[in-house]
Amino acid sequence: MATSSRGGSDGGPVLRYLGSRANIIGSVGGLAALGTHLGLVAAGTGGLGWLWPVAVAGVYGIGAVLAPRDKVDLHVGSGAIEAEQLRKDLASLRNQVQRYGGKLPADVTAASREILDTLDVILRRGESLAANAEGLFVVGRTIHDYLPTSLETYLNLPRTYAMQRRVEGRRTAHEELLAQLGLLQVELTKIADGVFANDAKSLADQGRFLEGRFGKSELDLNKTENKP
Repeated sequence: MATSSRGGSDGGPVLRYLGSRANIIGSVGGLAALGTHLGLVAAGTGGLGWLWPVAVAGVYGIGAVLAPRDKVDLHVGSGAIEAEQLRKDLASLRNQVQRYGGKLPADVTAASREILDTLDVILRRGESLAANAEGLFVVGRTIHDYLPTSLETYLNLPRTYAMQRRVEGRRTAHEELLAQLGLLQVELTKIADGVFANDAKSLADQGRFLEGRFGKSELDLNKTENKP
């Protein structure tokens, strides 16, 4: 969760992310959660217990997802190349999730697959995504960081602990993970809507044309002509 000065347009995706609002806001939130844990430990309350890595990662993830996106000056040509690479990375991530097998609860597996399927739909229209720098950034971070980090952090906890242990009466690790996956799905759905917006408009326009051209059948016209 370290931060860095903002890189130039040729600094590569890693440097761009390190200097992004998403990383900065996520890091601030994660450090605040860590400080709370350490403060509680110093006070003799035991802090967040074994769940503190999940709490810190969770706060970071939520902050990174909800943070306002930087306006990235990304060339459409380079964006198309990046989108194509993301399709390959998505295939690797899908294989990774499949290898988890029964280690993940059924609802987590279902939510993860929904995210993977949405990513696949988006990346099939790589040329449209390439023109959407903000969407391309979120898709890339979801594949390379947000989704795998959330799942791997969860899997580091014993299943019973993750399902039952609540921190200060709040969410369990299982509930926290589902909340993070839900946020990702909402954000990706918005991106998918944007990618297919032009196609949807074209379909609506075609529908209005057909309705105007063929809205009345020949039978309807004959009935009108034969009225007394």
